[in-house]
Amino acid sequence: QLRALAGIALGWSKSRAIPASASVFDTAKAKQAELGTQHLPSGCGHFTTRQNVQFNWIALDKSADVMDRLAQVDMHGIQTSGNCIRNITTDALAGIAADELIDPRPYCEIMRQWSTLHPEFAHLPRKFKIAVSGALEDRAAVAWHDVGLQLRHNEQGQVGFRVLVGGGMGRTPIIASVIREFLPWQQILNYLEAVVRVYNRWGRRDNLYKARIKILVKAEGQRFTDEVEAEYQDIITHDGAPHTILQSELDRVCASFMPVAPATTALPAPVLVASQLSTKDQAEYQRWLQQNVKPHKNPALRAVTLSFKRLGDAPGDASAQQLDGAADLADRFSAGEVRVTHEQNLLLPWVPEAQLPALWQAARQLGVARANIGLLTDMIACPGGDFCALANARSISIAESIAARYQDMDELFDLGEIDLHISGCINSCGHHHSGHIGVLGVDKDGREWYQVSLGGSDGSALSGAAVPGKVIGPSFAASEVADVVEALLDTYRSRRLPGETFIDAVRRVGLEPFKLAANLVRHETRDAGRVVHVHLASADAMVD
Repeated sequence: QLRALAGIALGWSKSRAIPASASVFDTAKAKQAELGTQHLPSGCGHFTTRQNVQFNWIALDKSADVMDRLAQVDMHGIQTSGNCIRNITTDALAGIAADELIDPRPYCEIMRQWSTLHPEFAHLPRKFKIAVSGALEDRAAVAWHDVGLQLRHNEQGQVGFRVLVGGGMGRTPIIASVIREFLPWQQILNYLEAVVRVYNRWGRRDNLYKARIKILVKAEGQRFTDEVEAEYQDIITHDGAPHTILQSELDRVCASFMPVAPATTALPAPVLVASQLSTKDQAEYQRWLQQNVKPHKNPALRAVTLSFKRLGDAPGDASAQQLDGAADLADRFSAGEVRVTHEQNLLLPWVPEAQLPALWQAARQLGVARANIGLLTDMIACPGGDFCALANARSISIAESIAARYQDMDELFDLGEIDLHISGCINSCGHHHSGHIGVLGVDKDGREWYQVSLGGSDGSALSGAAVPGKVIGPSFAASEVADVVEALLDTYRSRRLPGETFIDAVRRVGLEPFKLAANLVRHETRDAGRVVHVHLASADAMVD
């Protein structure tokens, strides 16, 4: 599949390489030149927060050819947009995480089959996203989805779902509400049918900004839950529970998700052990082990993240060469499997521990071994105004300006784990609401401006319970955003306790010191032309 994606990037997504798209590319290039963009990435794929791959230069008259090529390798573009049930997402470590209670992959696949081309739900009031988690730690951000499902055992040891409904970002960020503490796994499709049917019946179609299910859940409260339960009972008693999952069906699907035995992963690879590395390489390798390698259910294996966050490339962009190279790494080190992560990277799920040094060396040669996973430069960013017609502002250039300041690995490790999320518009594809630092592009009088928020969480162990960040003041000019981020980080360094993470420091100290530091670095947006001088370590200021 990766090789097919590489072929698409090389053959169909190269802008001027296709005459039909040359004029479009020239127009876009001229527009970006006006805005100061250095280049437009082409000939590459882009990993999205929906764990999909996006191509930005497919000529319309070639799109059917691309879809045909995808179908040849069991991929498609069905329900990747529109007011329908989108692709089901889960933890990138599903089936392999050391803290996993129940493997969510078979259930996700059954839900995918149910939701794909569902005749009743092809034209919902608005898009609809479902996420599933089966581990102790929520790495799927379930509380931020229209429906979030947490696999668990009840007191009798039975498997079922905790059902959350009504989460979402956008103009009105809302955390999902629990409407069922435990639902037997056999009934999940019947219950989802009830949830989506109630939404389809009562969701707002008169106002685009109030059309998501989160608005309905918030407005109706318990009444929404009661109607879902009534609809569910009607499906069970009157319709005969048509979507009840049989054990035989679950077993059939589970057979496609069997664990890979260590012996089958021991494919030919360069022989290299850690002791053979130079002193400098040894230091880099140890950092890579710390940040990019995760424990595995199988103690002989590891899960390894390939970093696609490199200076000079948009976050999540992969060239045709890198896509093809990643396929080689998957074949050599991970039983031929690779996964797209929510953070816009690739994950190899079946790597034998003994082959880690060889994998690191091969990944470094490909340019995807930077040990920054979870650190500041592992930022999430949507394509923004460089590509998206919905965007109000660019994201890629903002990500580039921040990343350029933080290339020193010693500094990144000193700052520790920080979630920086950037969205180019209120649709929130960059998940800015859940970032420890969130950046949102807005349009004011035809100019690009950026709101900055602090303290958001996706629900992970690092971040704590899901919560939207709080905006720290009026919007900043594009030229100020990197300065603002630097001011926030300098404030953290001056006020943190030993071992304290950025997000914990923000919650302990409160927003005011960070807000003051951020506002003091304004230059385009300073008040009445006054020049502000600030000592960021203490946040003391003088105004001329």
